[in-house]
Amino acid sequence: MTQLTTKALLSVKGLKVAYGGIHAVKGIDLEVHACELVALIGANGAGKTTTLKALAGLLTPAGGSVHYAGENITGMPAHKLVQRGLALVPEGRGVFPRLTIEENLAMGAYIREQREAKSEITADRERVYTTFPRLAERRHQLAGTLSGGEQQMLAIARALMAKPRLLLLDEPSMGLAPIVVQKIFETIRTVAREGVTLLLIEQNARLALQTCARGYVMESGAITLAGEAKALLDNPDVRRAYLGE
Repeated sequence: MTQLTTKALLSVKGLKVAYGGIHAVKGIDLEVHACELVALIGANGAGKTTTLKALAGLLTPAGGSVHYAGENITGMPAHKLVQRGLALVPEGRGVFPRLTIEENLAMGAYIREQREAKSEITADRERVYTTFPRLAERRHQLAGTLSGGEQQMLAIARALMAKPRLLLLDEPSMGLAPIVVQKIFETIRTVAREGVTLLLIEQNARLALQTCARGYVMESGAITLAGEAKALLDNPDVRRAYLGE
């Protein structure tokens, strides 16, 4: 098991999450270092999404601790975490369908409006459009009329407008055609190169481990394997359970 260190941007120790009498997350440890791209893989129902929701402040942990940028954020509400630079792109995208692309991006920057110049937010929006040229072409189009892949791009772009240090991505490839998935993952790599730290949940284990430097394998609410992504790709148990070999 990977040894935890105090230098991690995100350090999770003994995290437990329970709801409705179900112990969904059973005391897990994980860490993500600054500028790292880390995958959390596992079957449906393993507890991956529950873990991300707890890290993002959407669920209250039943035990354990979460430290982010040296601060104990265990149980801190989501809006305070966004202010500290921790953002979630949820499963199912969650864009505002009756708002335009531009209005969705403005919602992403909402927390910055009180403390930053409008010109800075506008400059960031243009940078986002450079990363997502398809969104730039359609900036006045309603989000609900976009394709699934475009909505996923918009969900990531909206999260980036909050200027996160750490981005939590939940199943970005879900329901998308393979060619679109490749484009989404190209974008994820671009975002990582720009200095954003990412923790990625993904059912496409092969693609996730090919994209990330390190990975964790989650089964029935527990972390069962952790290590370098390449080593996990070569692990016979991982290959059998998650790579269809």
